Amino acid sequence: MEKHEVRAAAGGAAVVGVAFGMARYAYGLTLPDMQAEFDLSEQLSGLVASATFVGYLIGLLGVPVLVARRGPRAPTSVGGACGALGCTMVALSPNPVVLATGAVLAGSAAGWVWAPYSDVLRAVAAPRHRPTLLAVVTTGTGVGLVGLGALGLLAPFVSWRLTWAGIAVAAALAATLNLRLVPALPPPDREDAGAPLHLARLLVPLLYTVAYFVAITVYFTYASDAAEEAGLADWAPALVFALIGLGGLVAFWTGRMTAALGPGGVGAASLGVVGAALCGLGLASGAPLVLGSAVVLGAGFMVGSSVLAIWTAHVEPERPGTAFTIALVVGAVTSIVTPAVTGALVPNAGLGTVLVLSGAVAVTSAAALAAGLPVRAAVRRARARTT
Repeated sequence: MEKHEVRAAAGGAAVVGVAFGMARYAYGLTLPDMQAEFDLSEQLSGLVASATFVGYLIGLLGVPVLVARRGPRAPTSVGGACGALGCTMVALSPNPVVLATGAVLAGSAAGWVWAPYSDVLRAVAAPRHRPTLLAVVTTGTGVGLVGLGALGLLAPFVSWRLTWAGIAVAAALAATLNLRLVPALPPPDREDAGAPLHLARLLVPLLYTVAYFVAITVYFTYASDAAEEAGLADWAPALVFALIGLGGLVAFWTGRMTAALGPGGVGAASLGVVGAALCGLGLASGAPLVLGSAVVLGAGFMVGSSVLAIWTAHVEPERPGTAFTIALVVGAVTSIVTPAVTGALVPNAGLGTVLVLSGAVAVTSAAALAAGLPVRAAVRRARARTT
């Protein structure tokens, strides 16, 4: 593997790790302390949480526009700046307005930074190295979650503002590293930009995206509540995030897994693992099951994210960034809708039941995806013989 390929992936892993692994989840982790200091109502807190997802979606939609004008590194720089500025605003916030503005800006960072690396690595890396390098970029999120968990464990002894200040520093460092390691690439030429998207090829990855984002959204939405019901201490959510990040480090090998099983096979396996983690969380009656489910979730979560980047690049090799952005937009919309649906079910069915049912749906979806793989492979072979 060439030095410039590794450098580009390292810069991407840094920016994605901070934006996705830290800035995106810091709001939920520190919310109880922020509510206590600013006397935030549950309604206002929920509105700000929804606004962070809207900011993320706006970032995603802005990526293709900026790539077309300034090249694929430009959105990653915008995302790094949003993360650093937004987290600084939250850390120094004197009132709820500044806090909310900073949280939304920080949440938008994740929308800007991830998808462009499909185009960056298409430009700088050999085809045989791209799956591994995409996995490295994505797995930066796992390292970020470990860092977020560590900051969260320190926060009770100092202040929740320390968590946000630490992320602001990390975002600034990552953005600087990204500028030094990732080359400034030109916008795609008109021929590449105008290449048609094969939506039929994207159908299965997009269906996987919906099932995957439903499952991980349910887990992240209710992990803290489940930990509380299981009798864990107030600092347990920070430990849960750290364990998710540690479990997710297995995703560094997603490229090898994909070479062995194909992207669909790895996607089915990761979805099944996430489903198992949801069932474990729903059945948890004490710390071992809650913490164990976090490690299991981390593996499925990060491998599932990595394989989505690899899968979309595989089916749309000429426009990998656009294909990945479409998948992430679908995932963002799914993440916005899912809490509203599960939130209506929990009061009547109970949290444990909803978690187990969500896990069962994920496992069933994984089985359906795996069952369809031999059929699709046979169809591809038949088409190859007739062409």
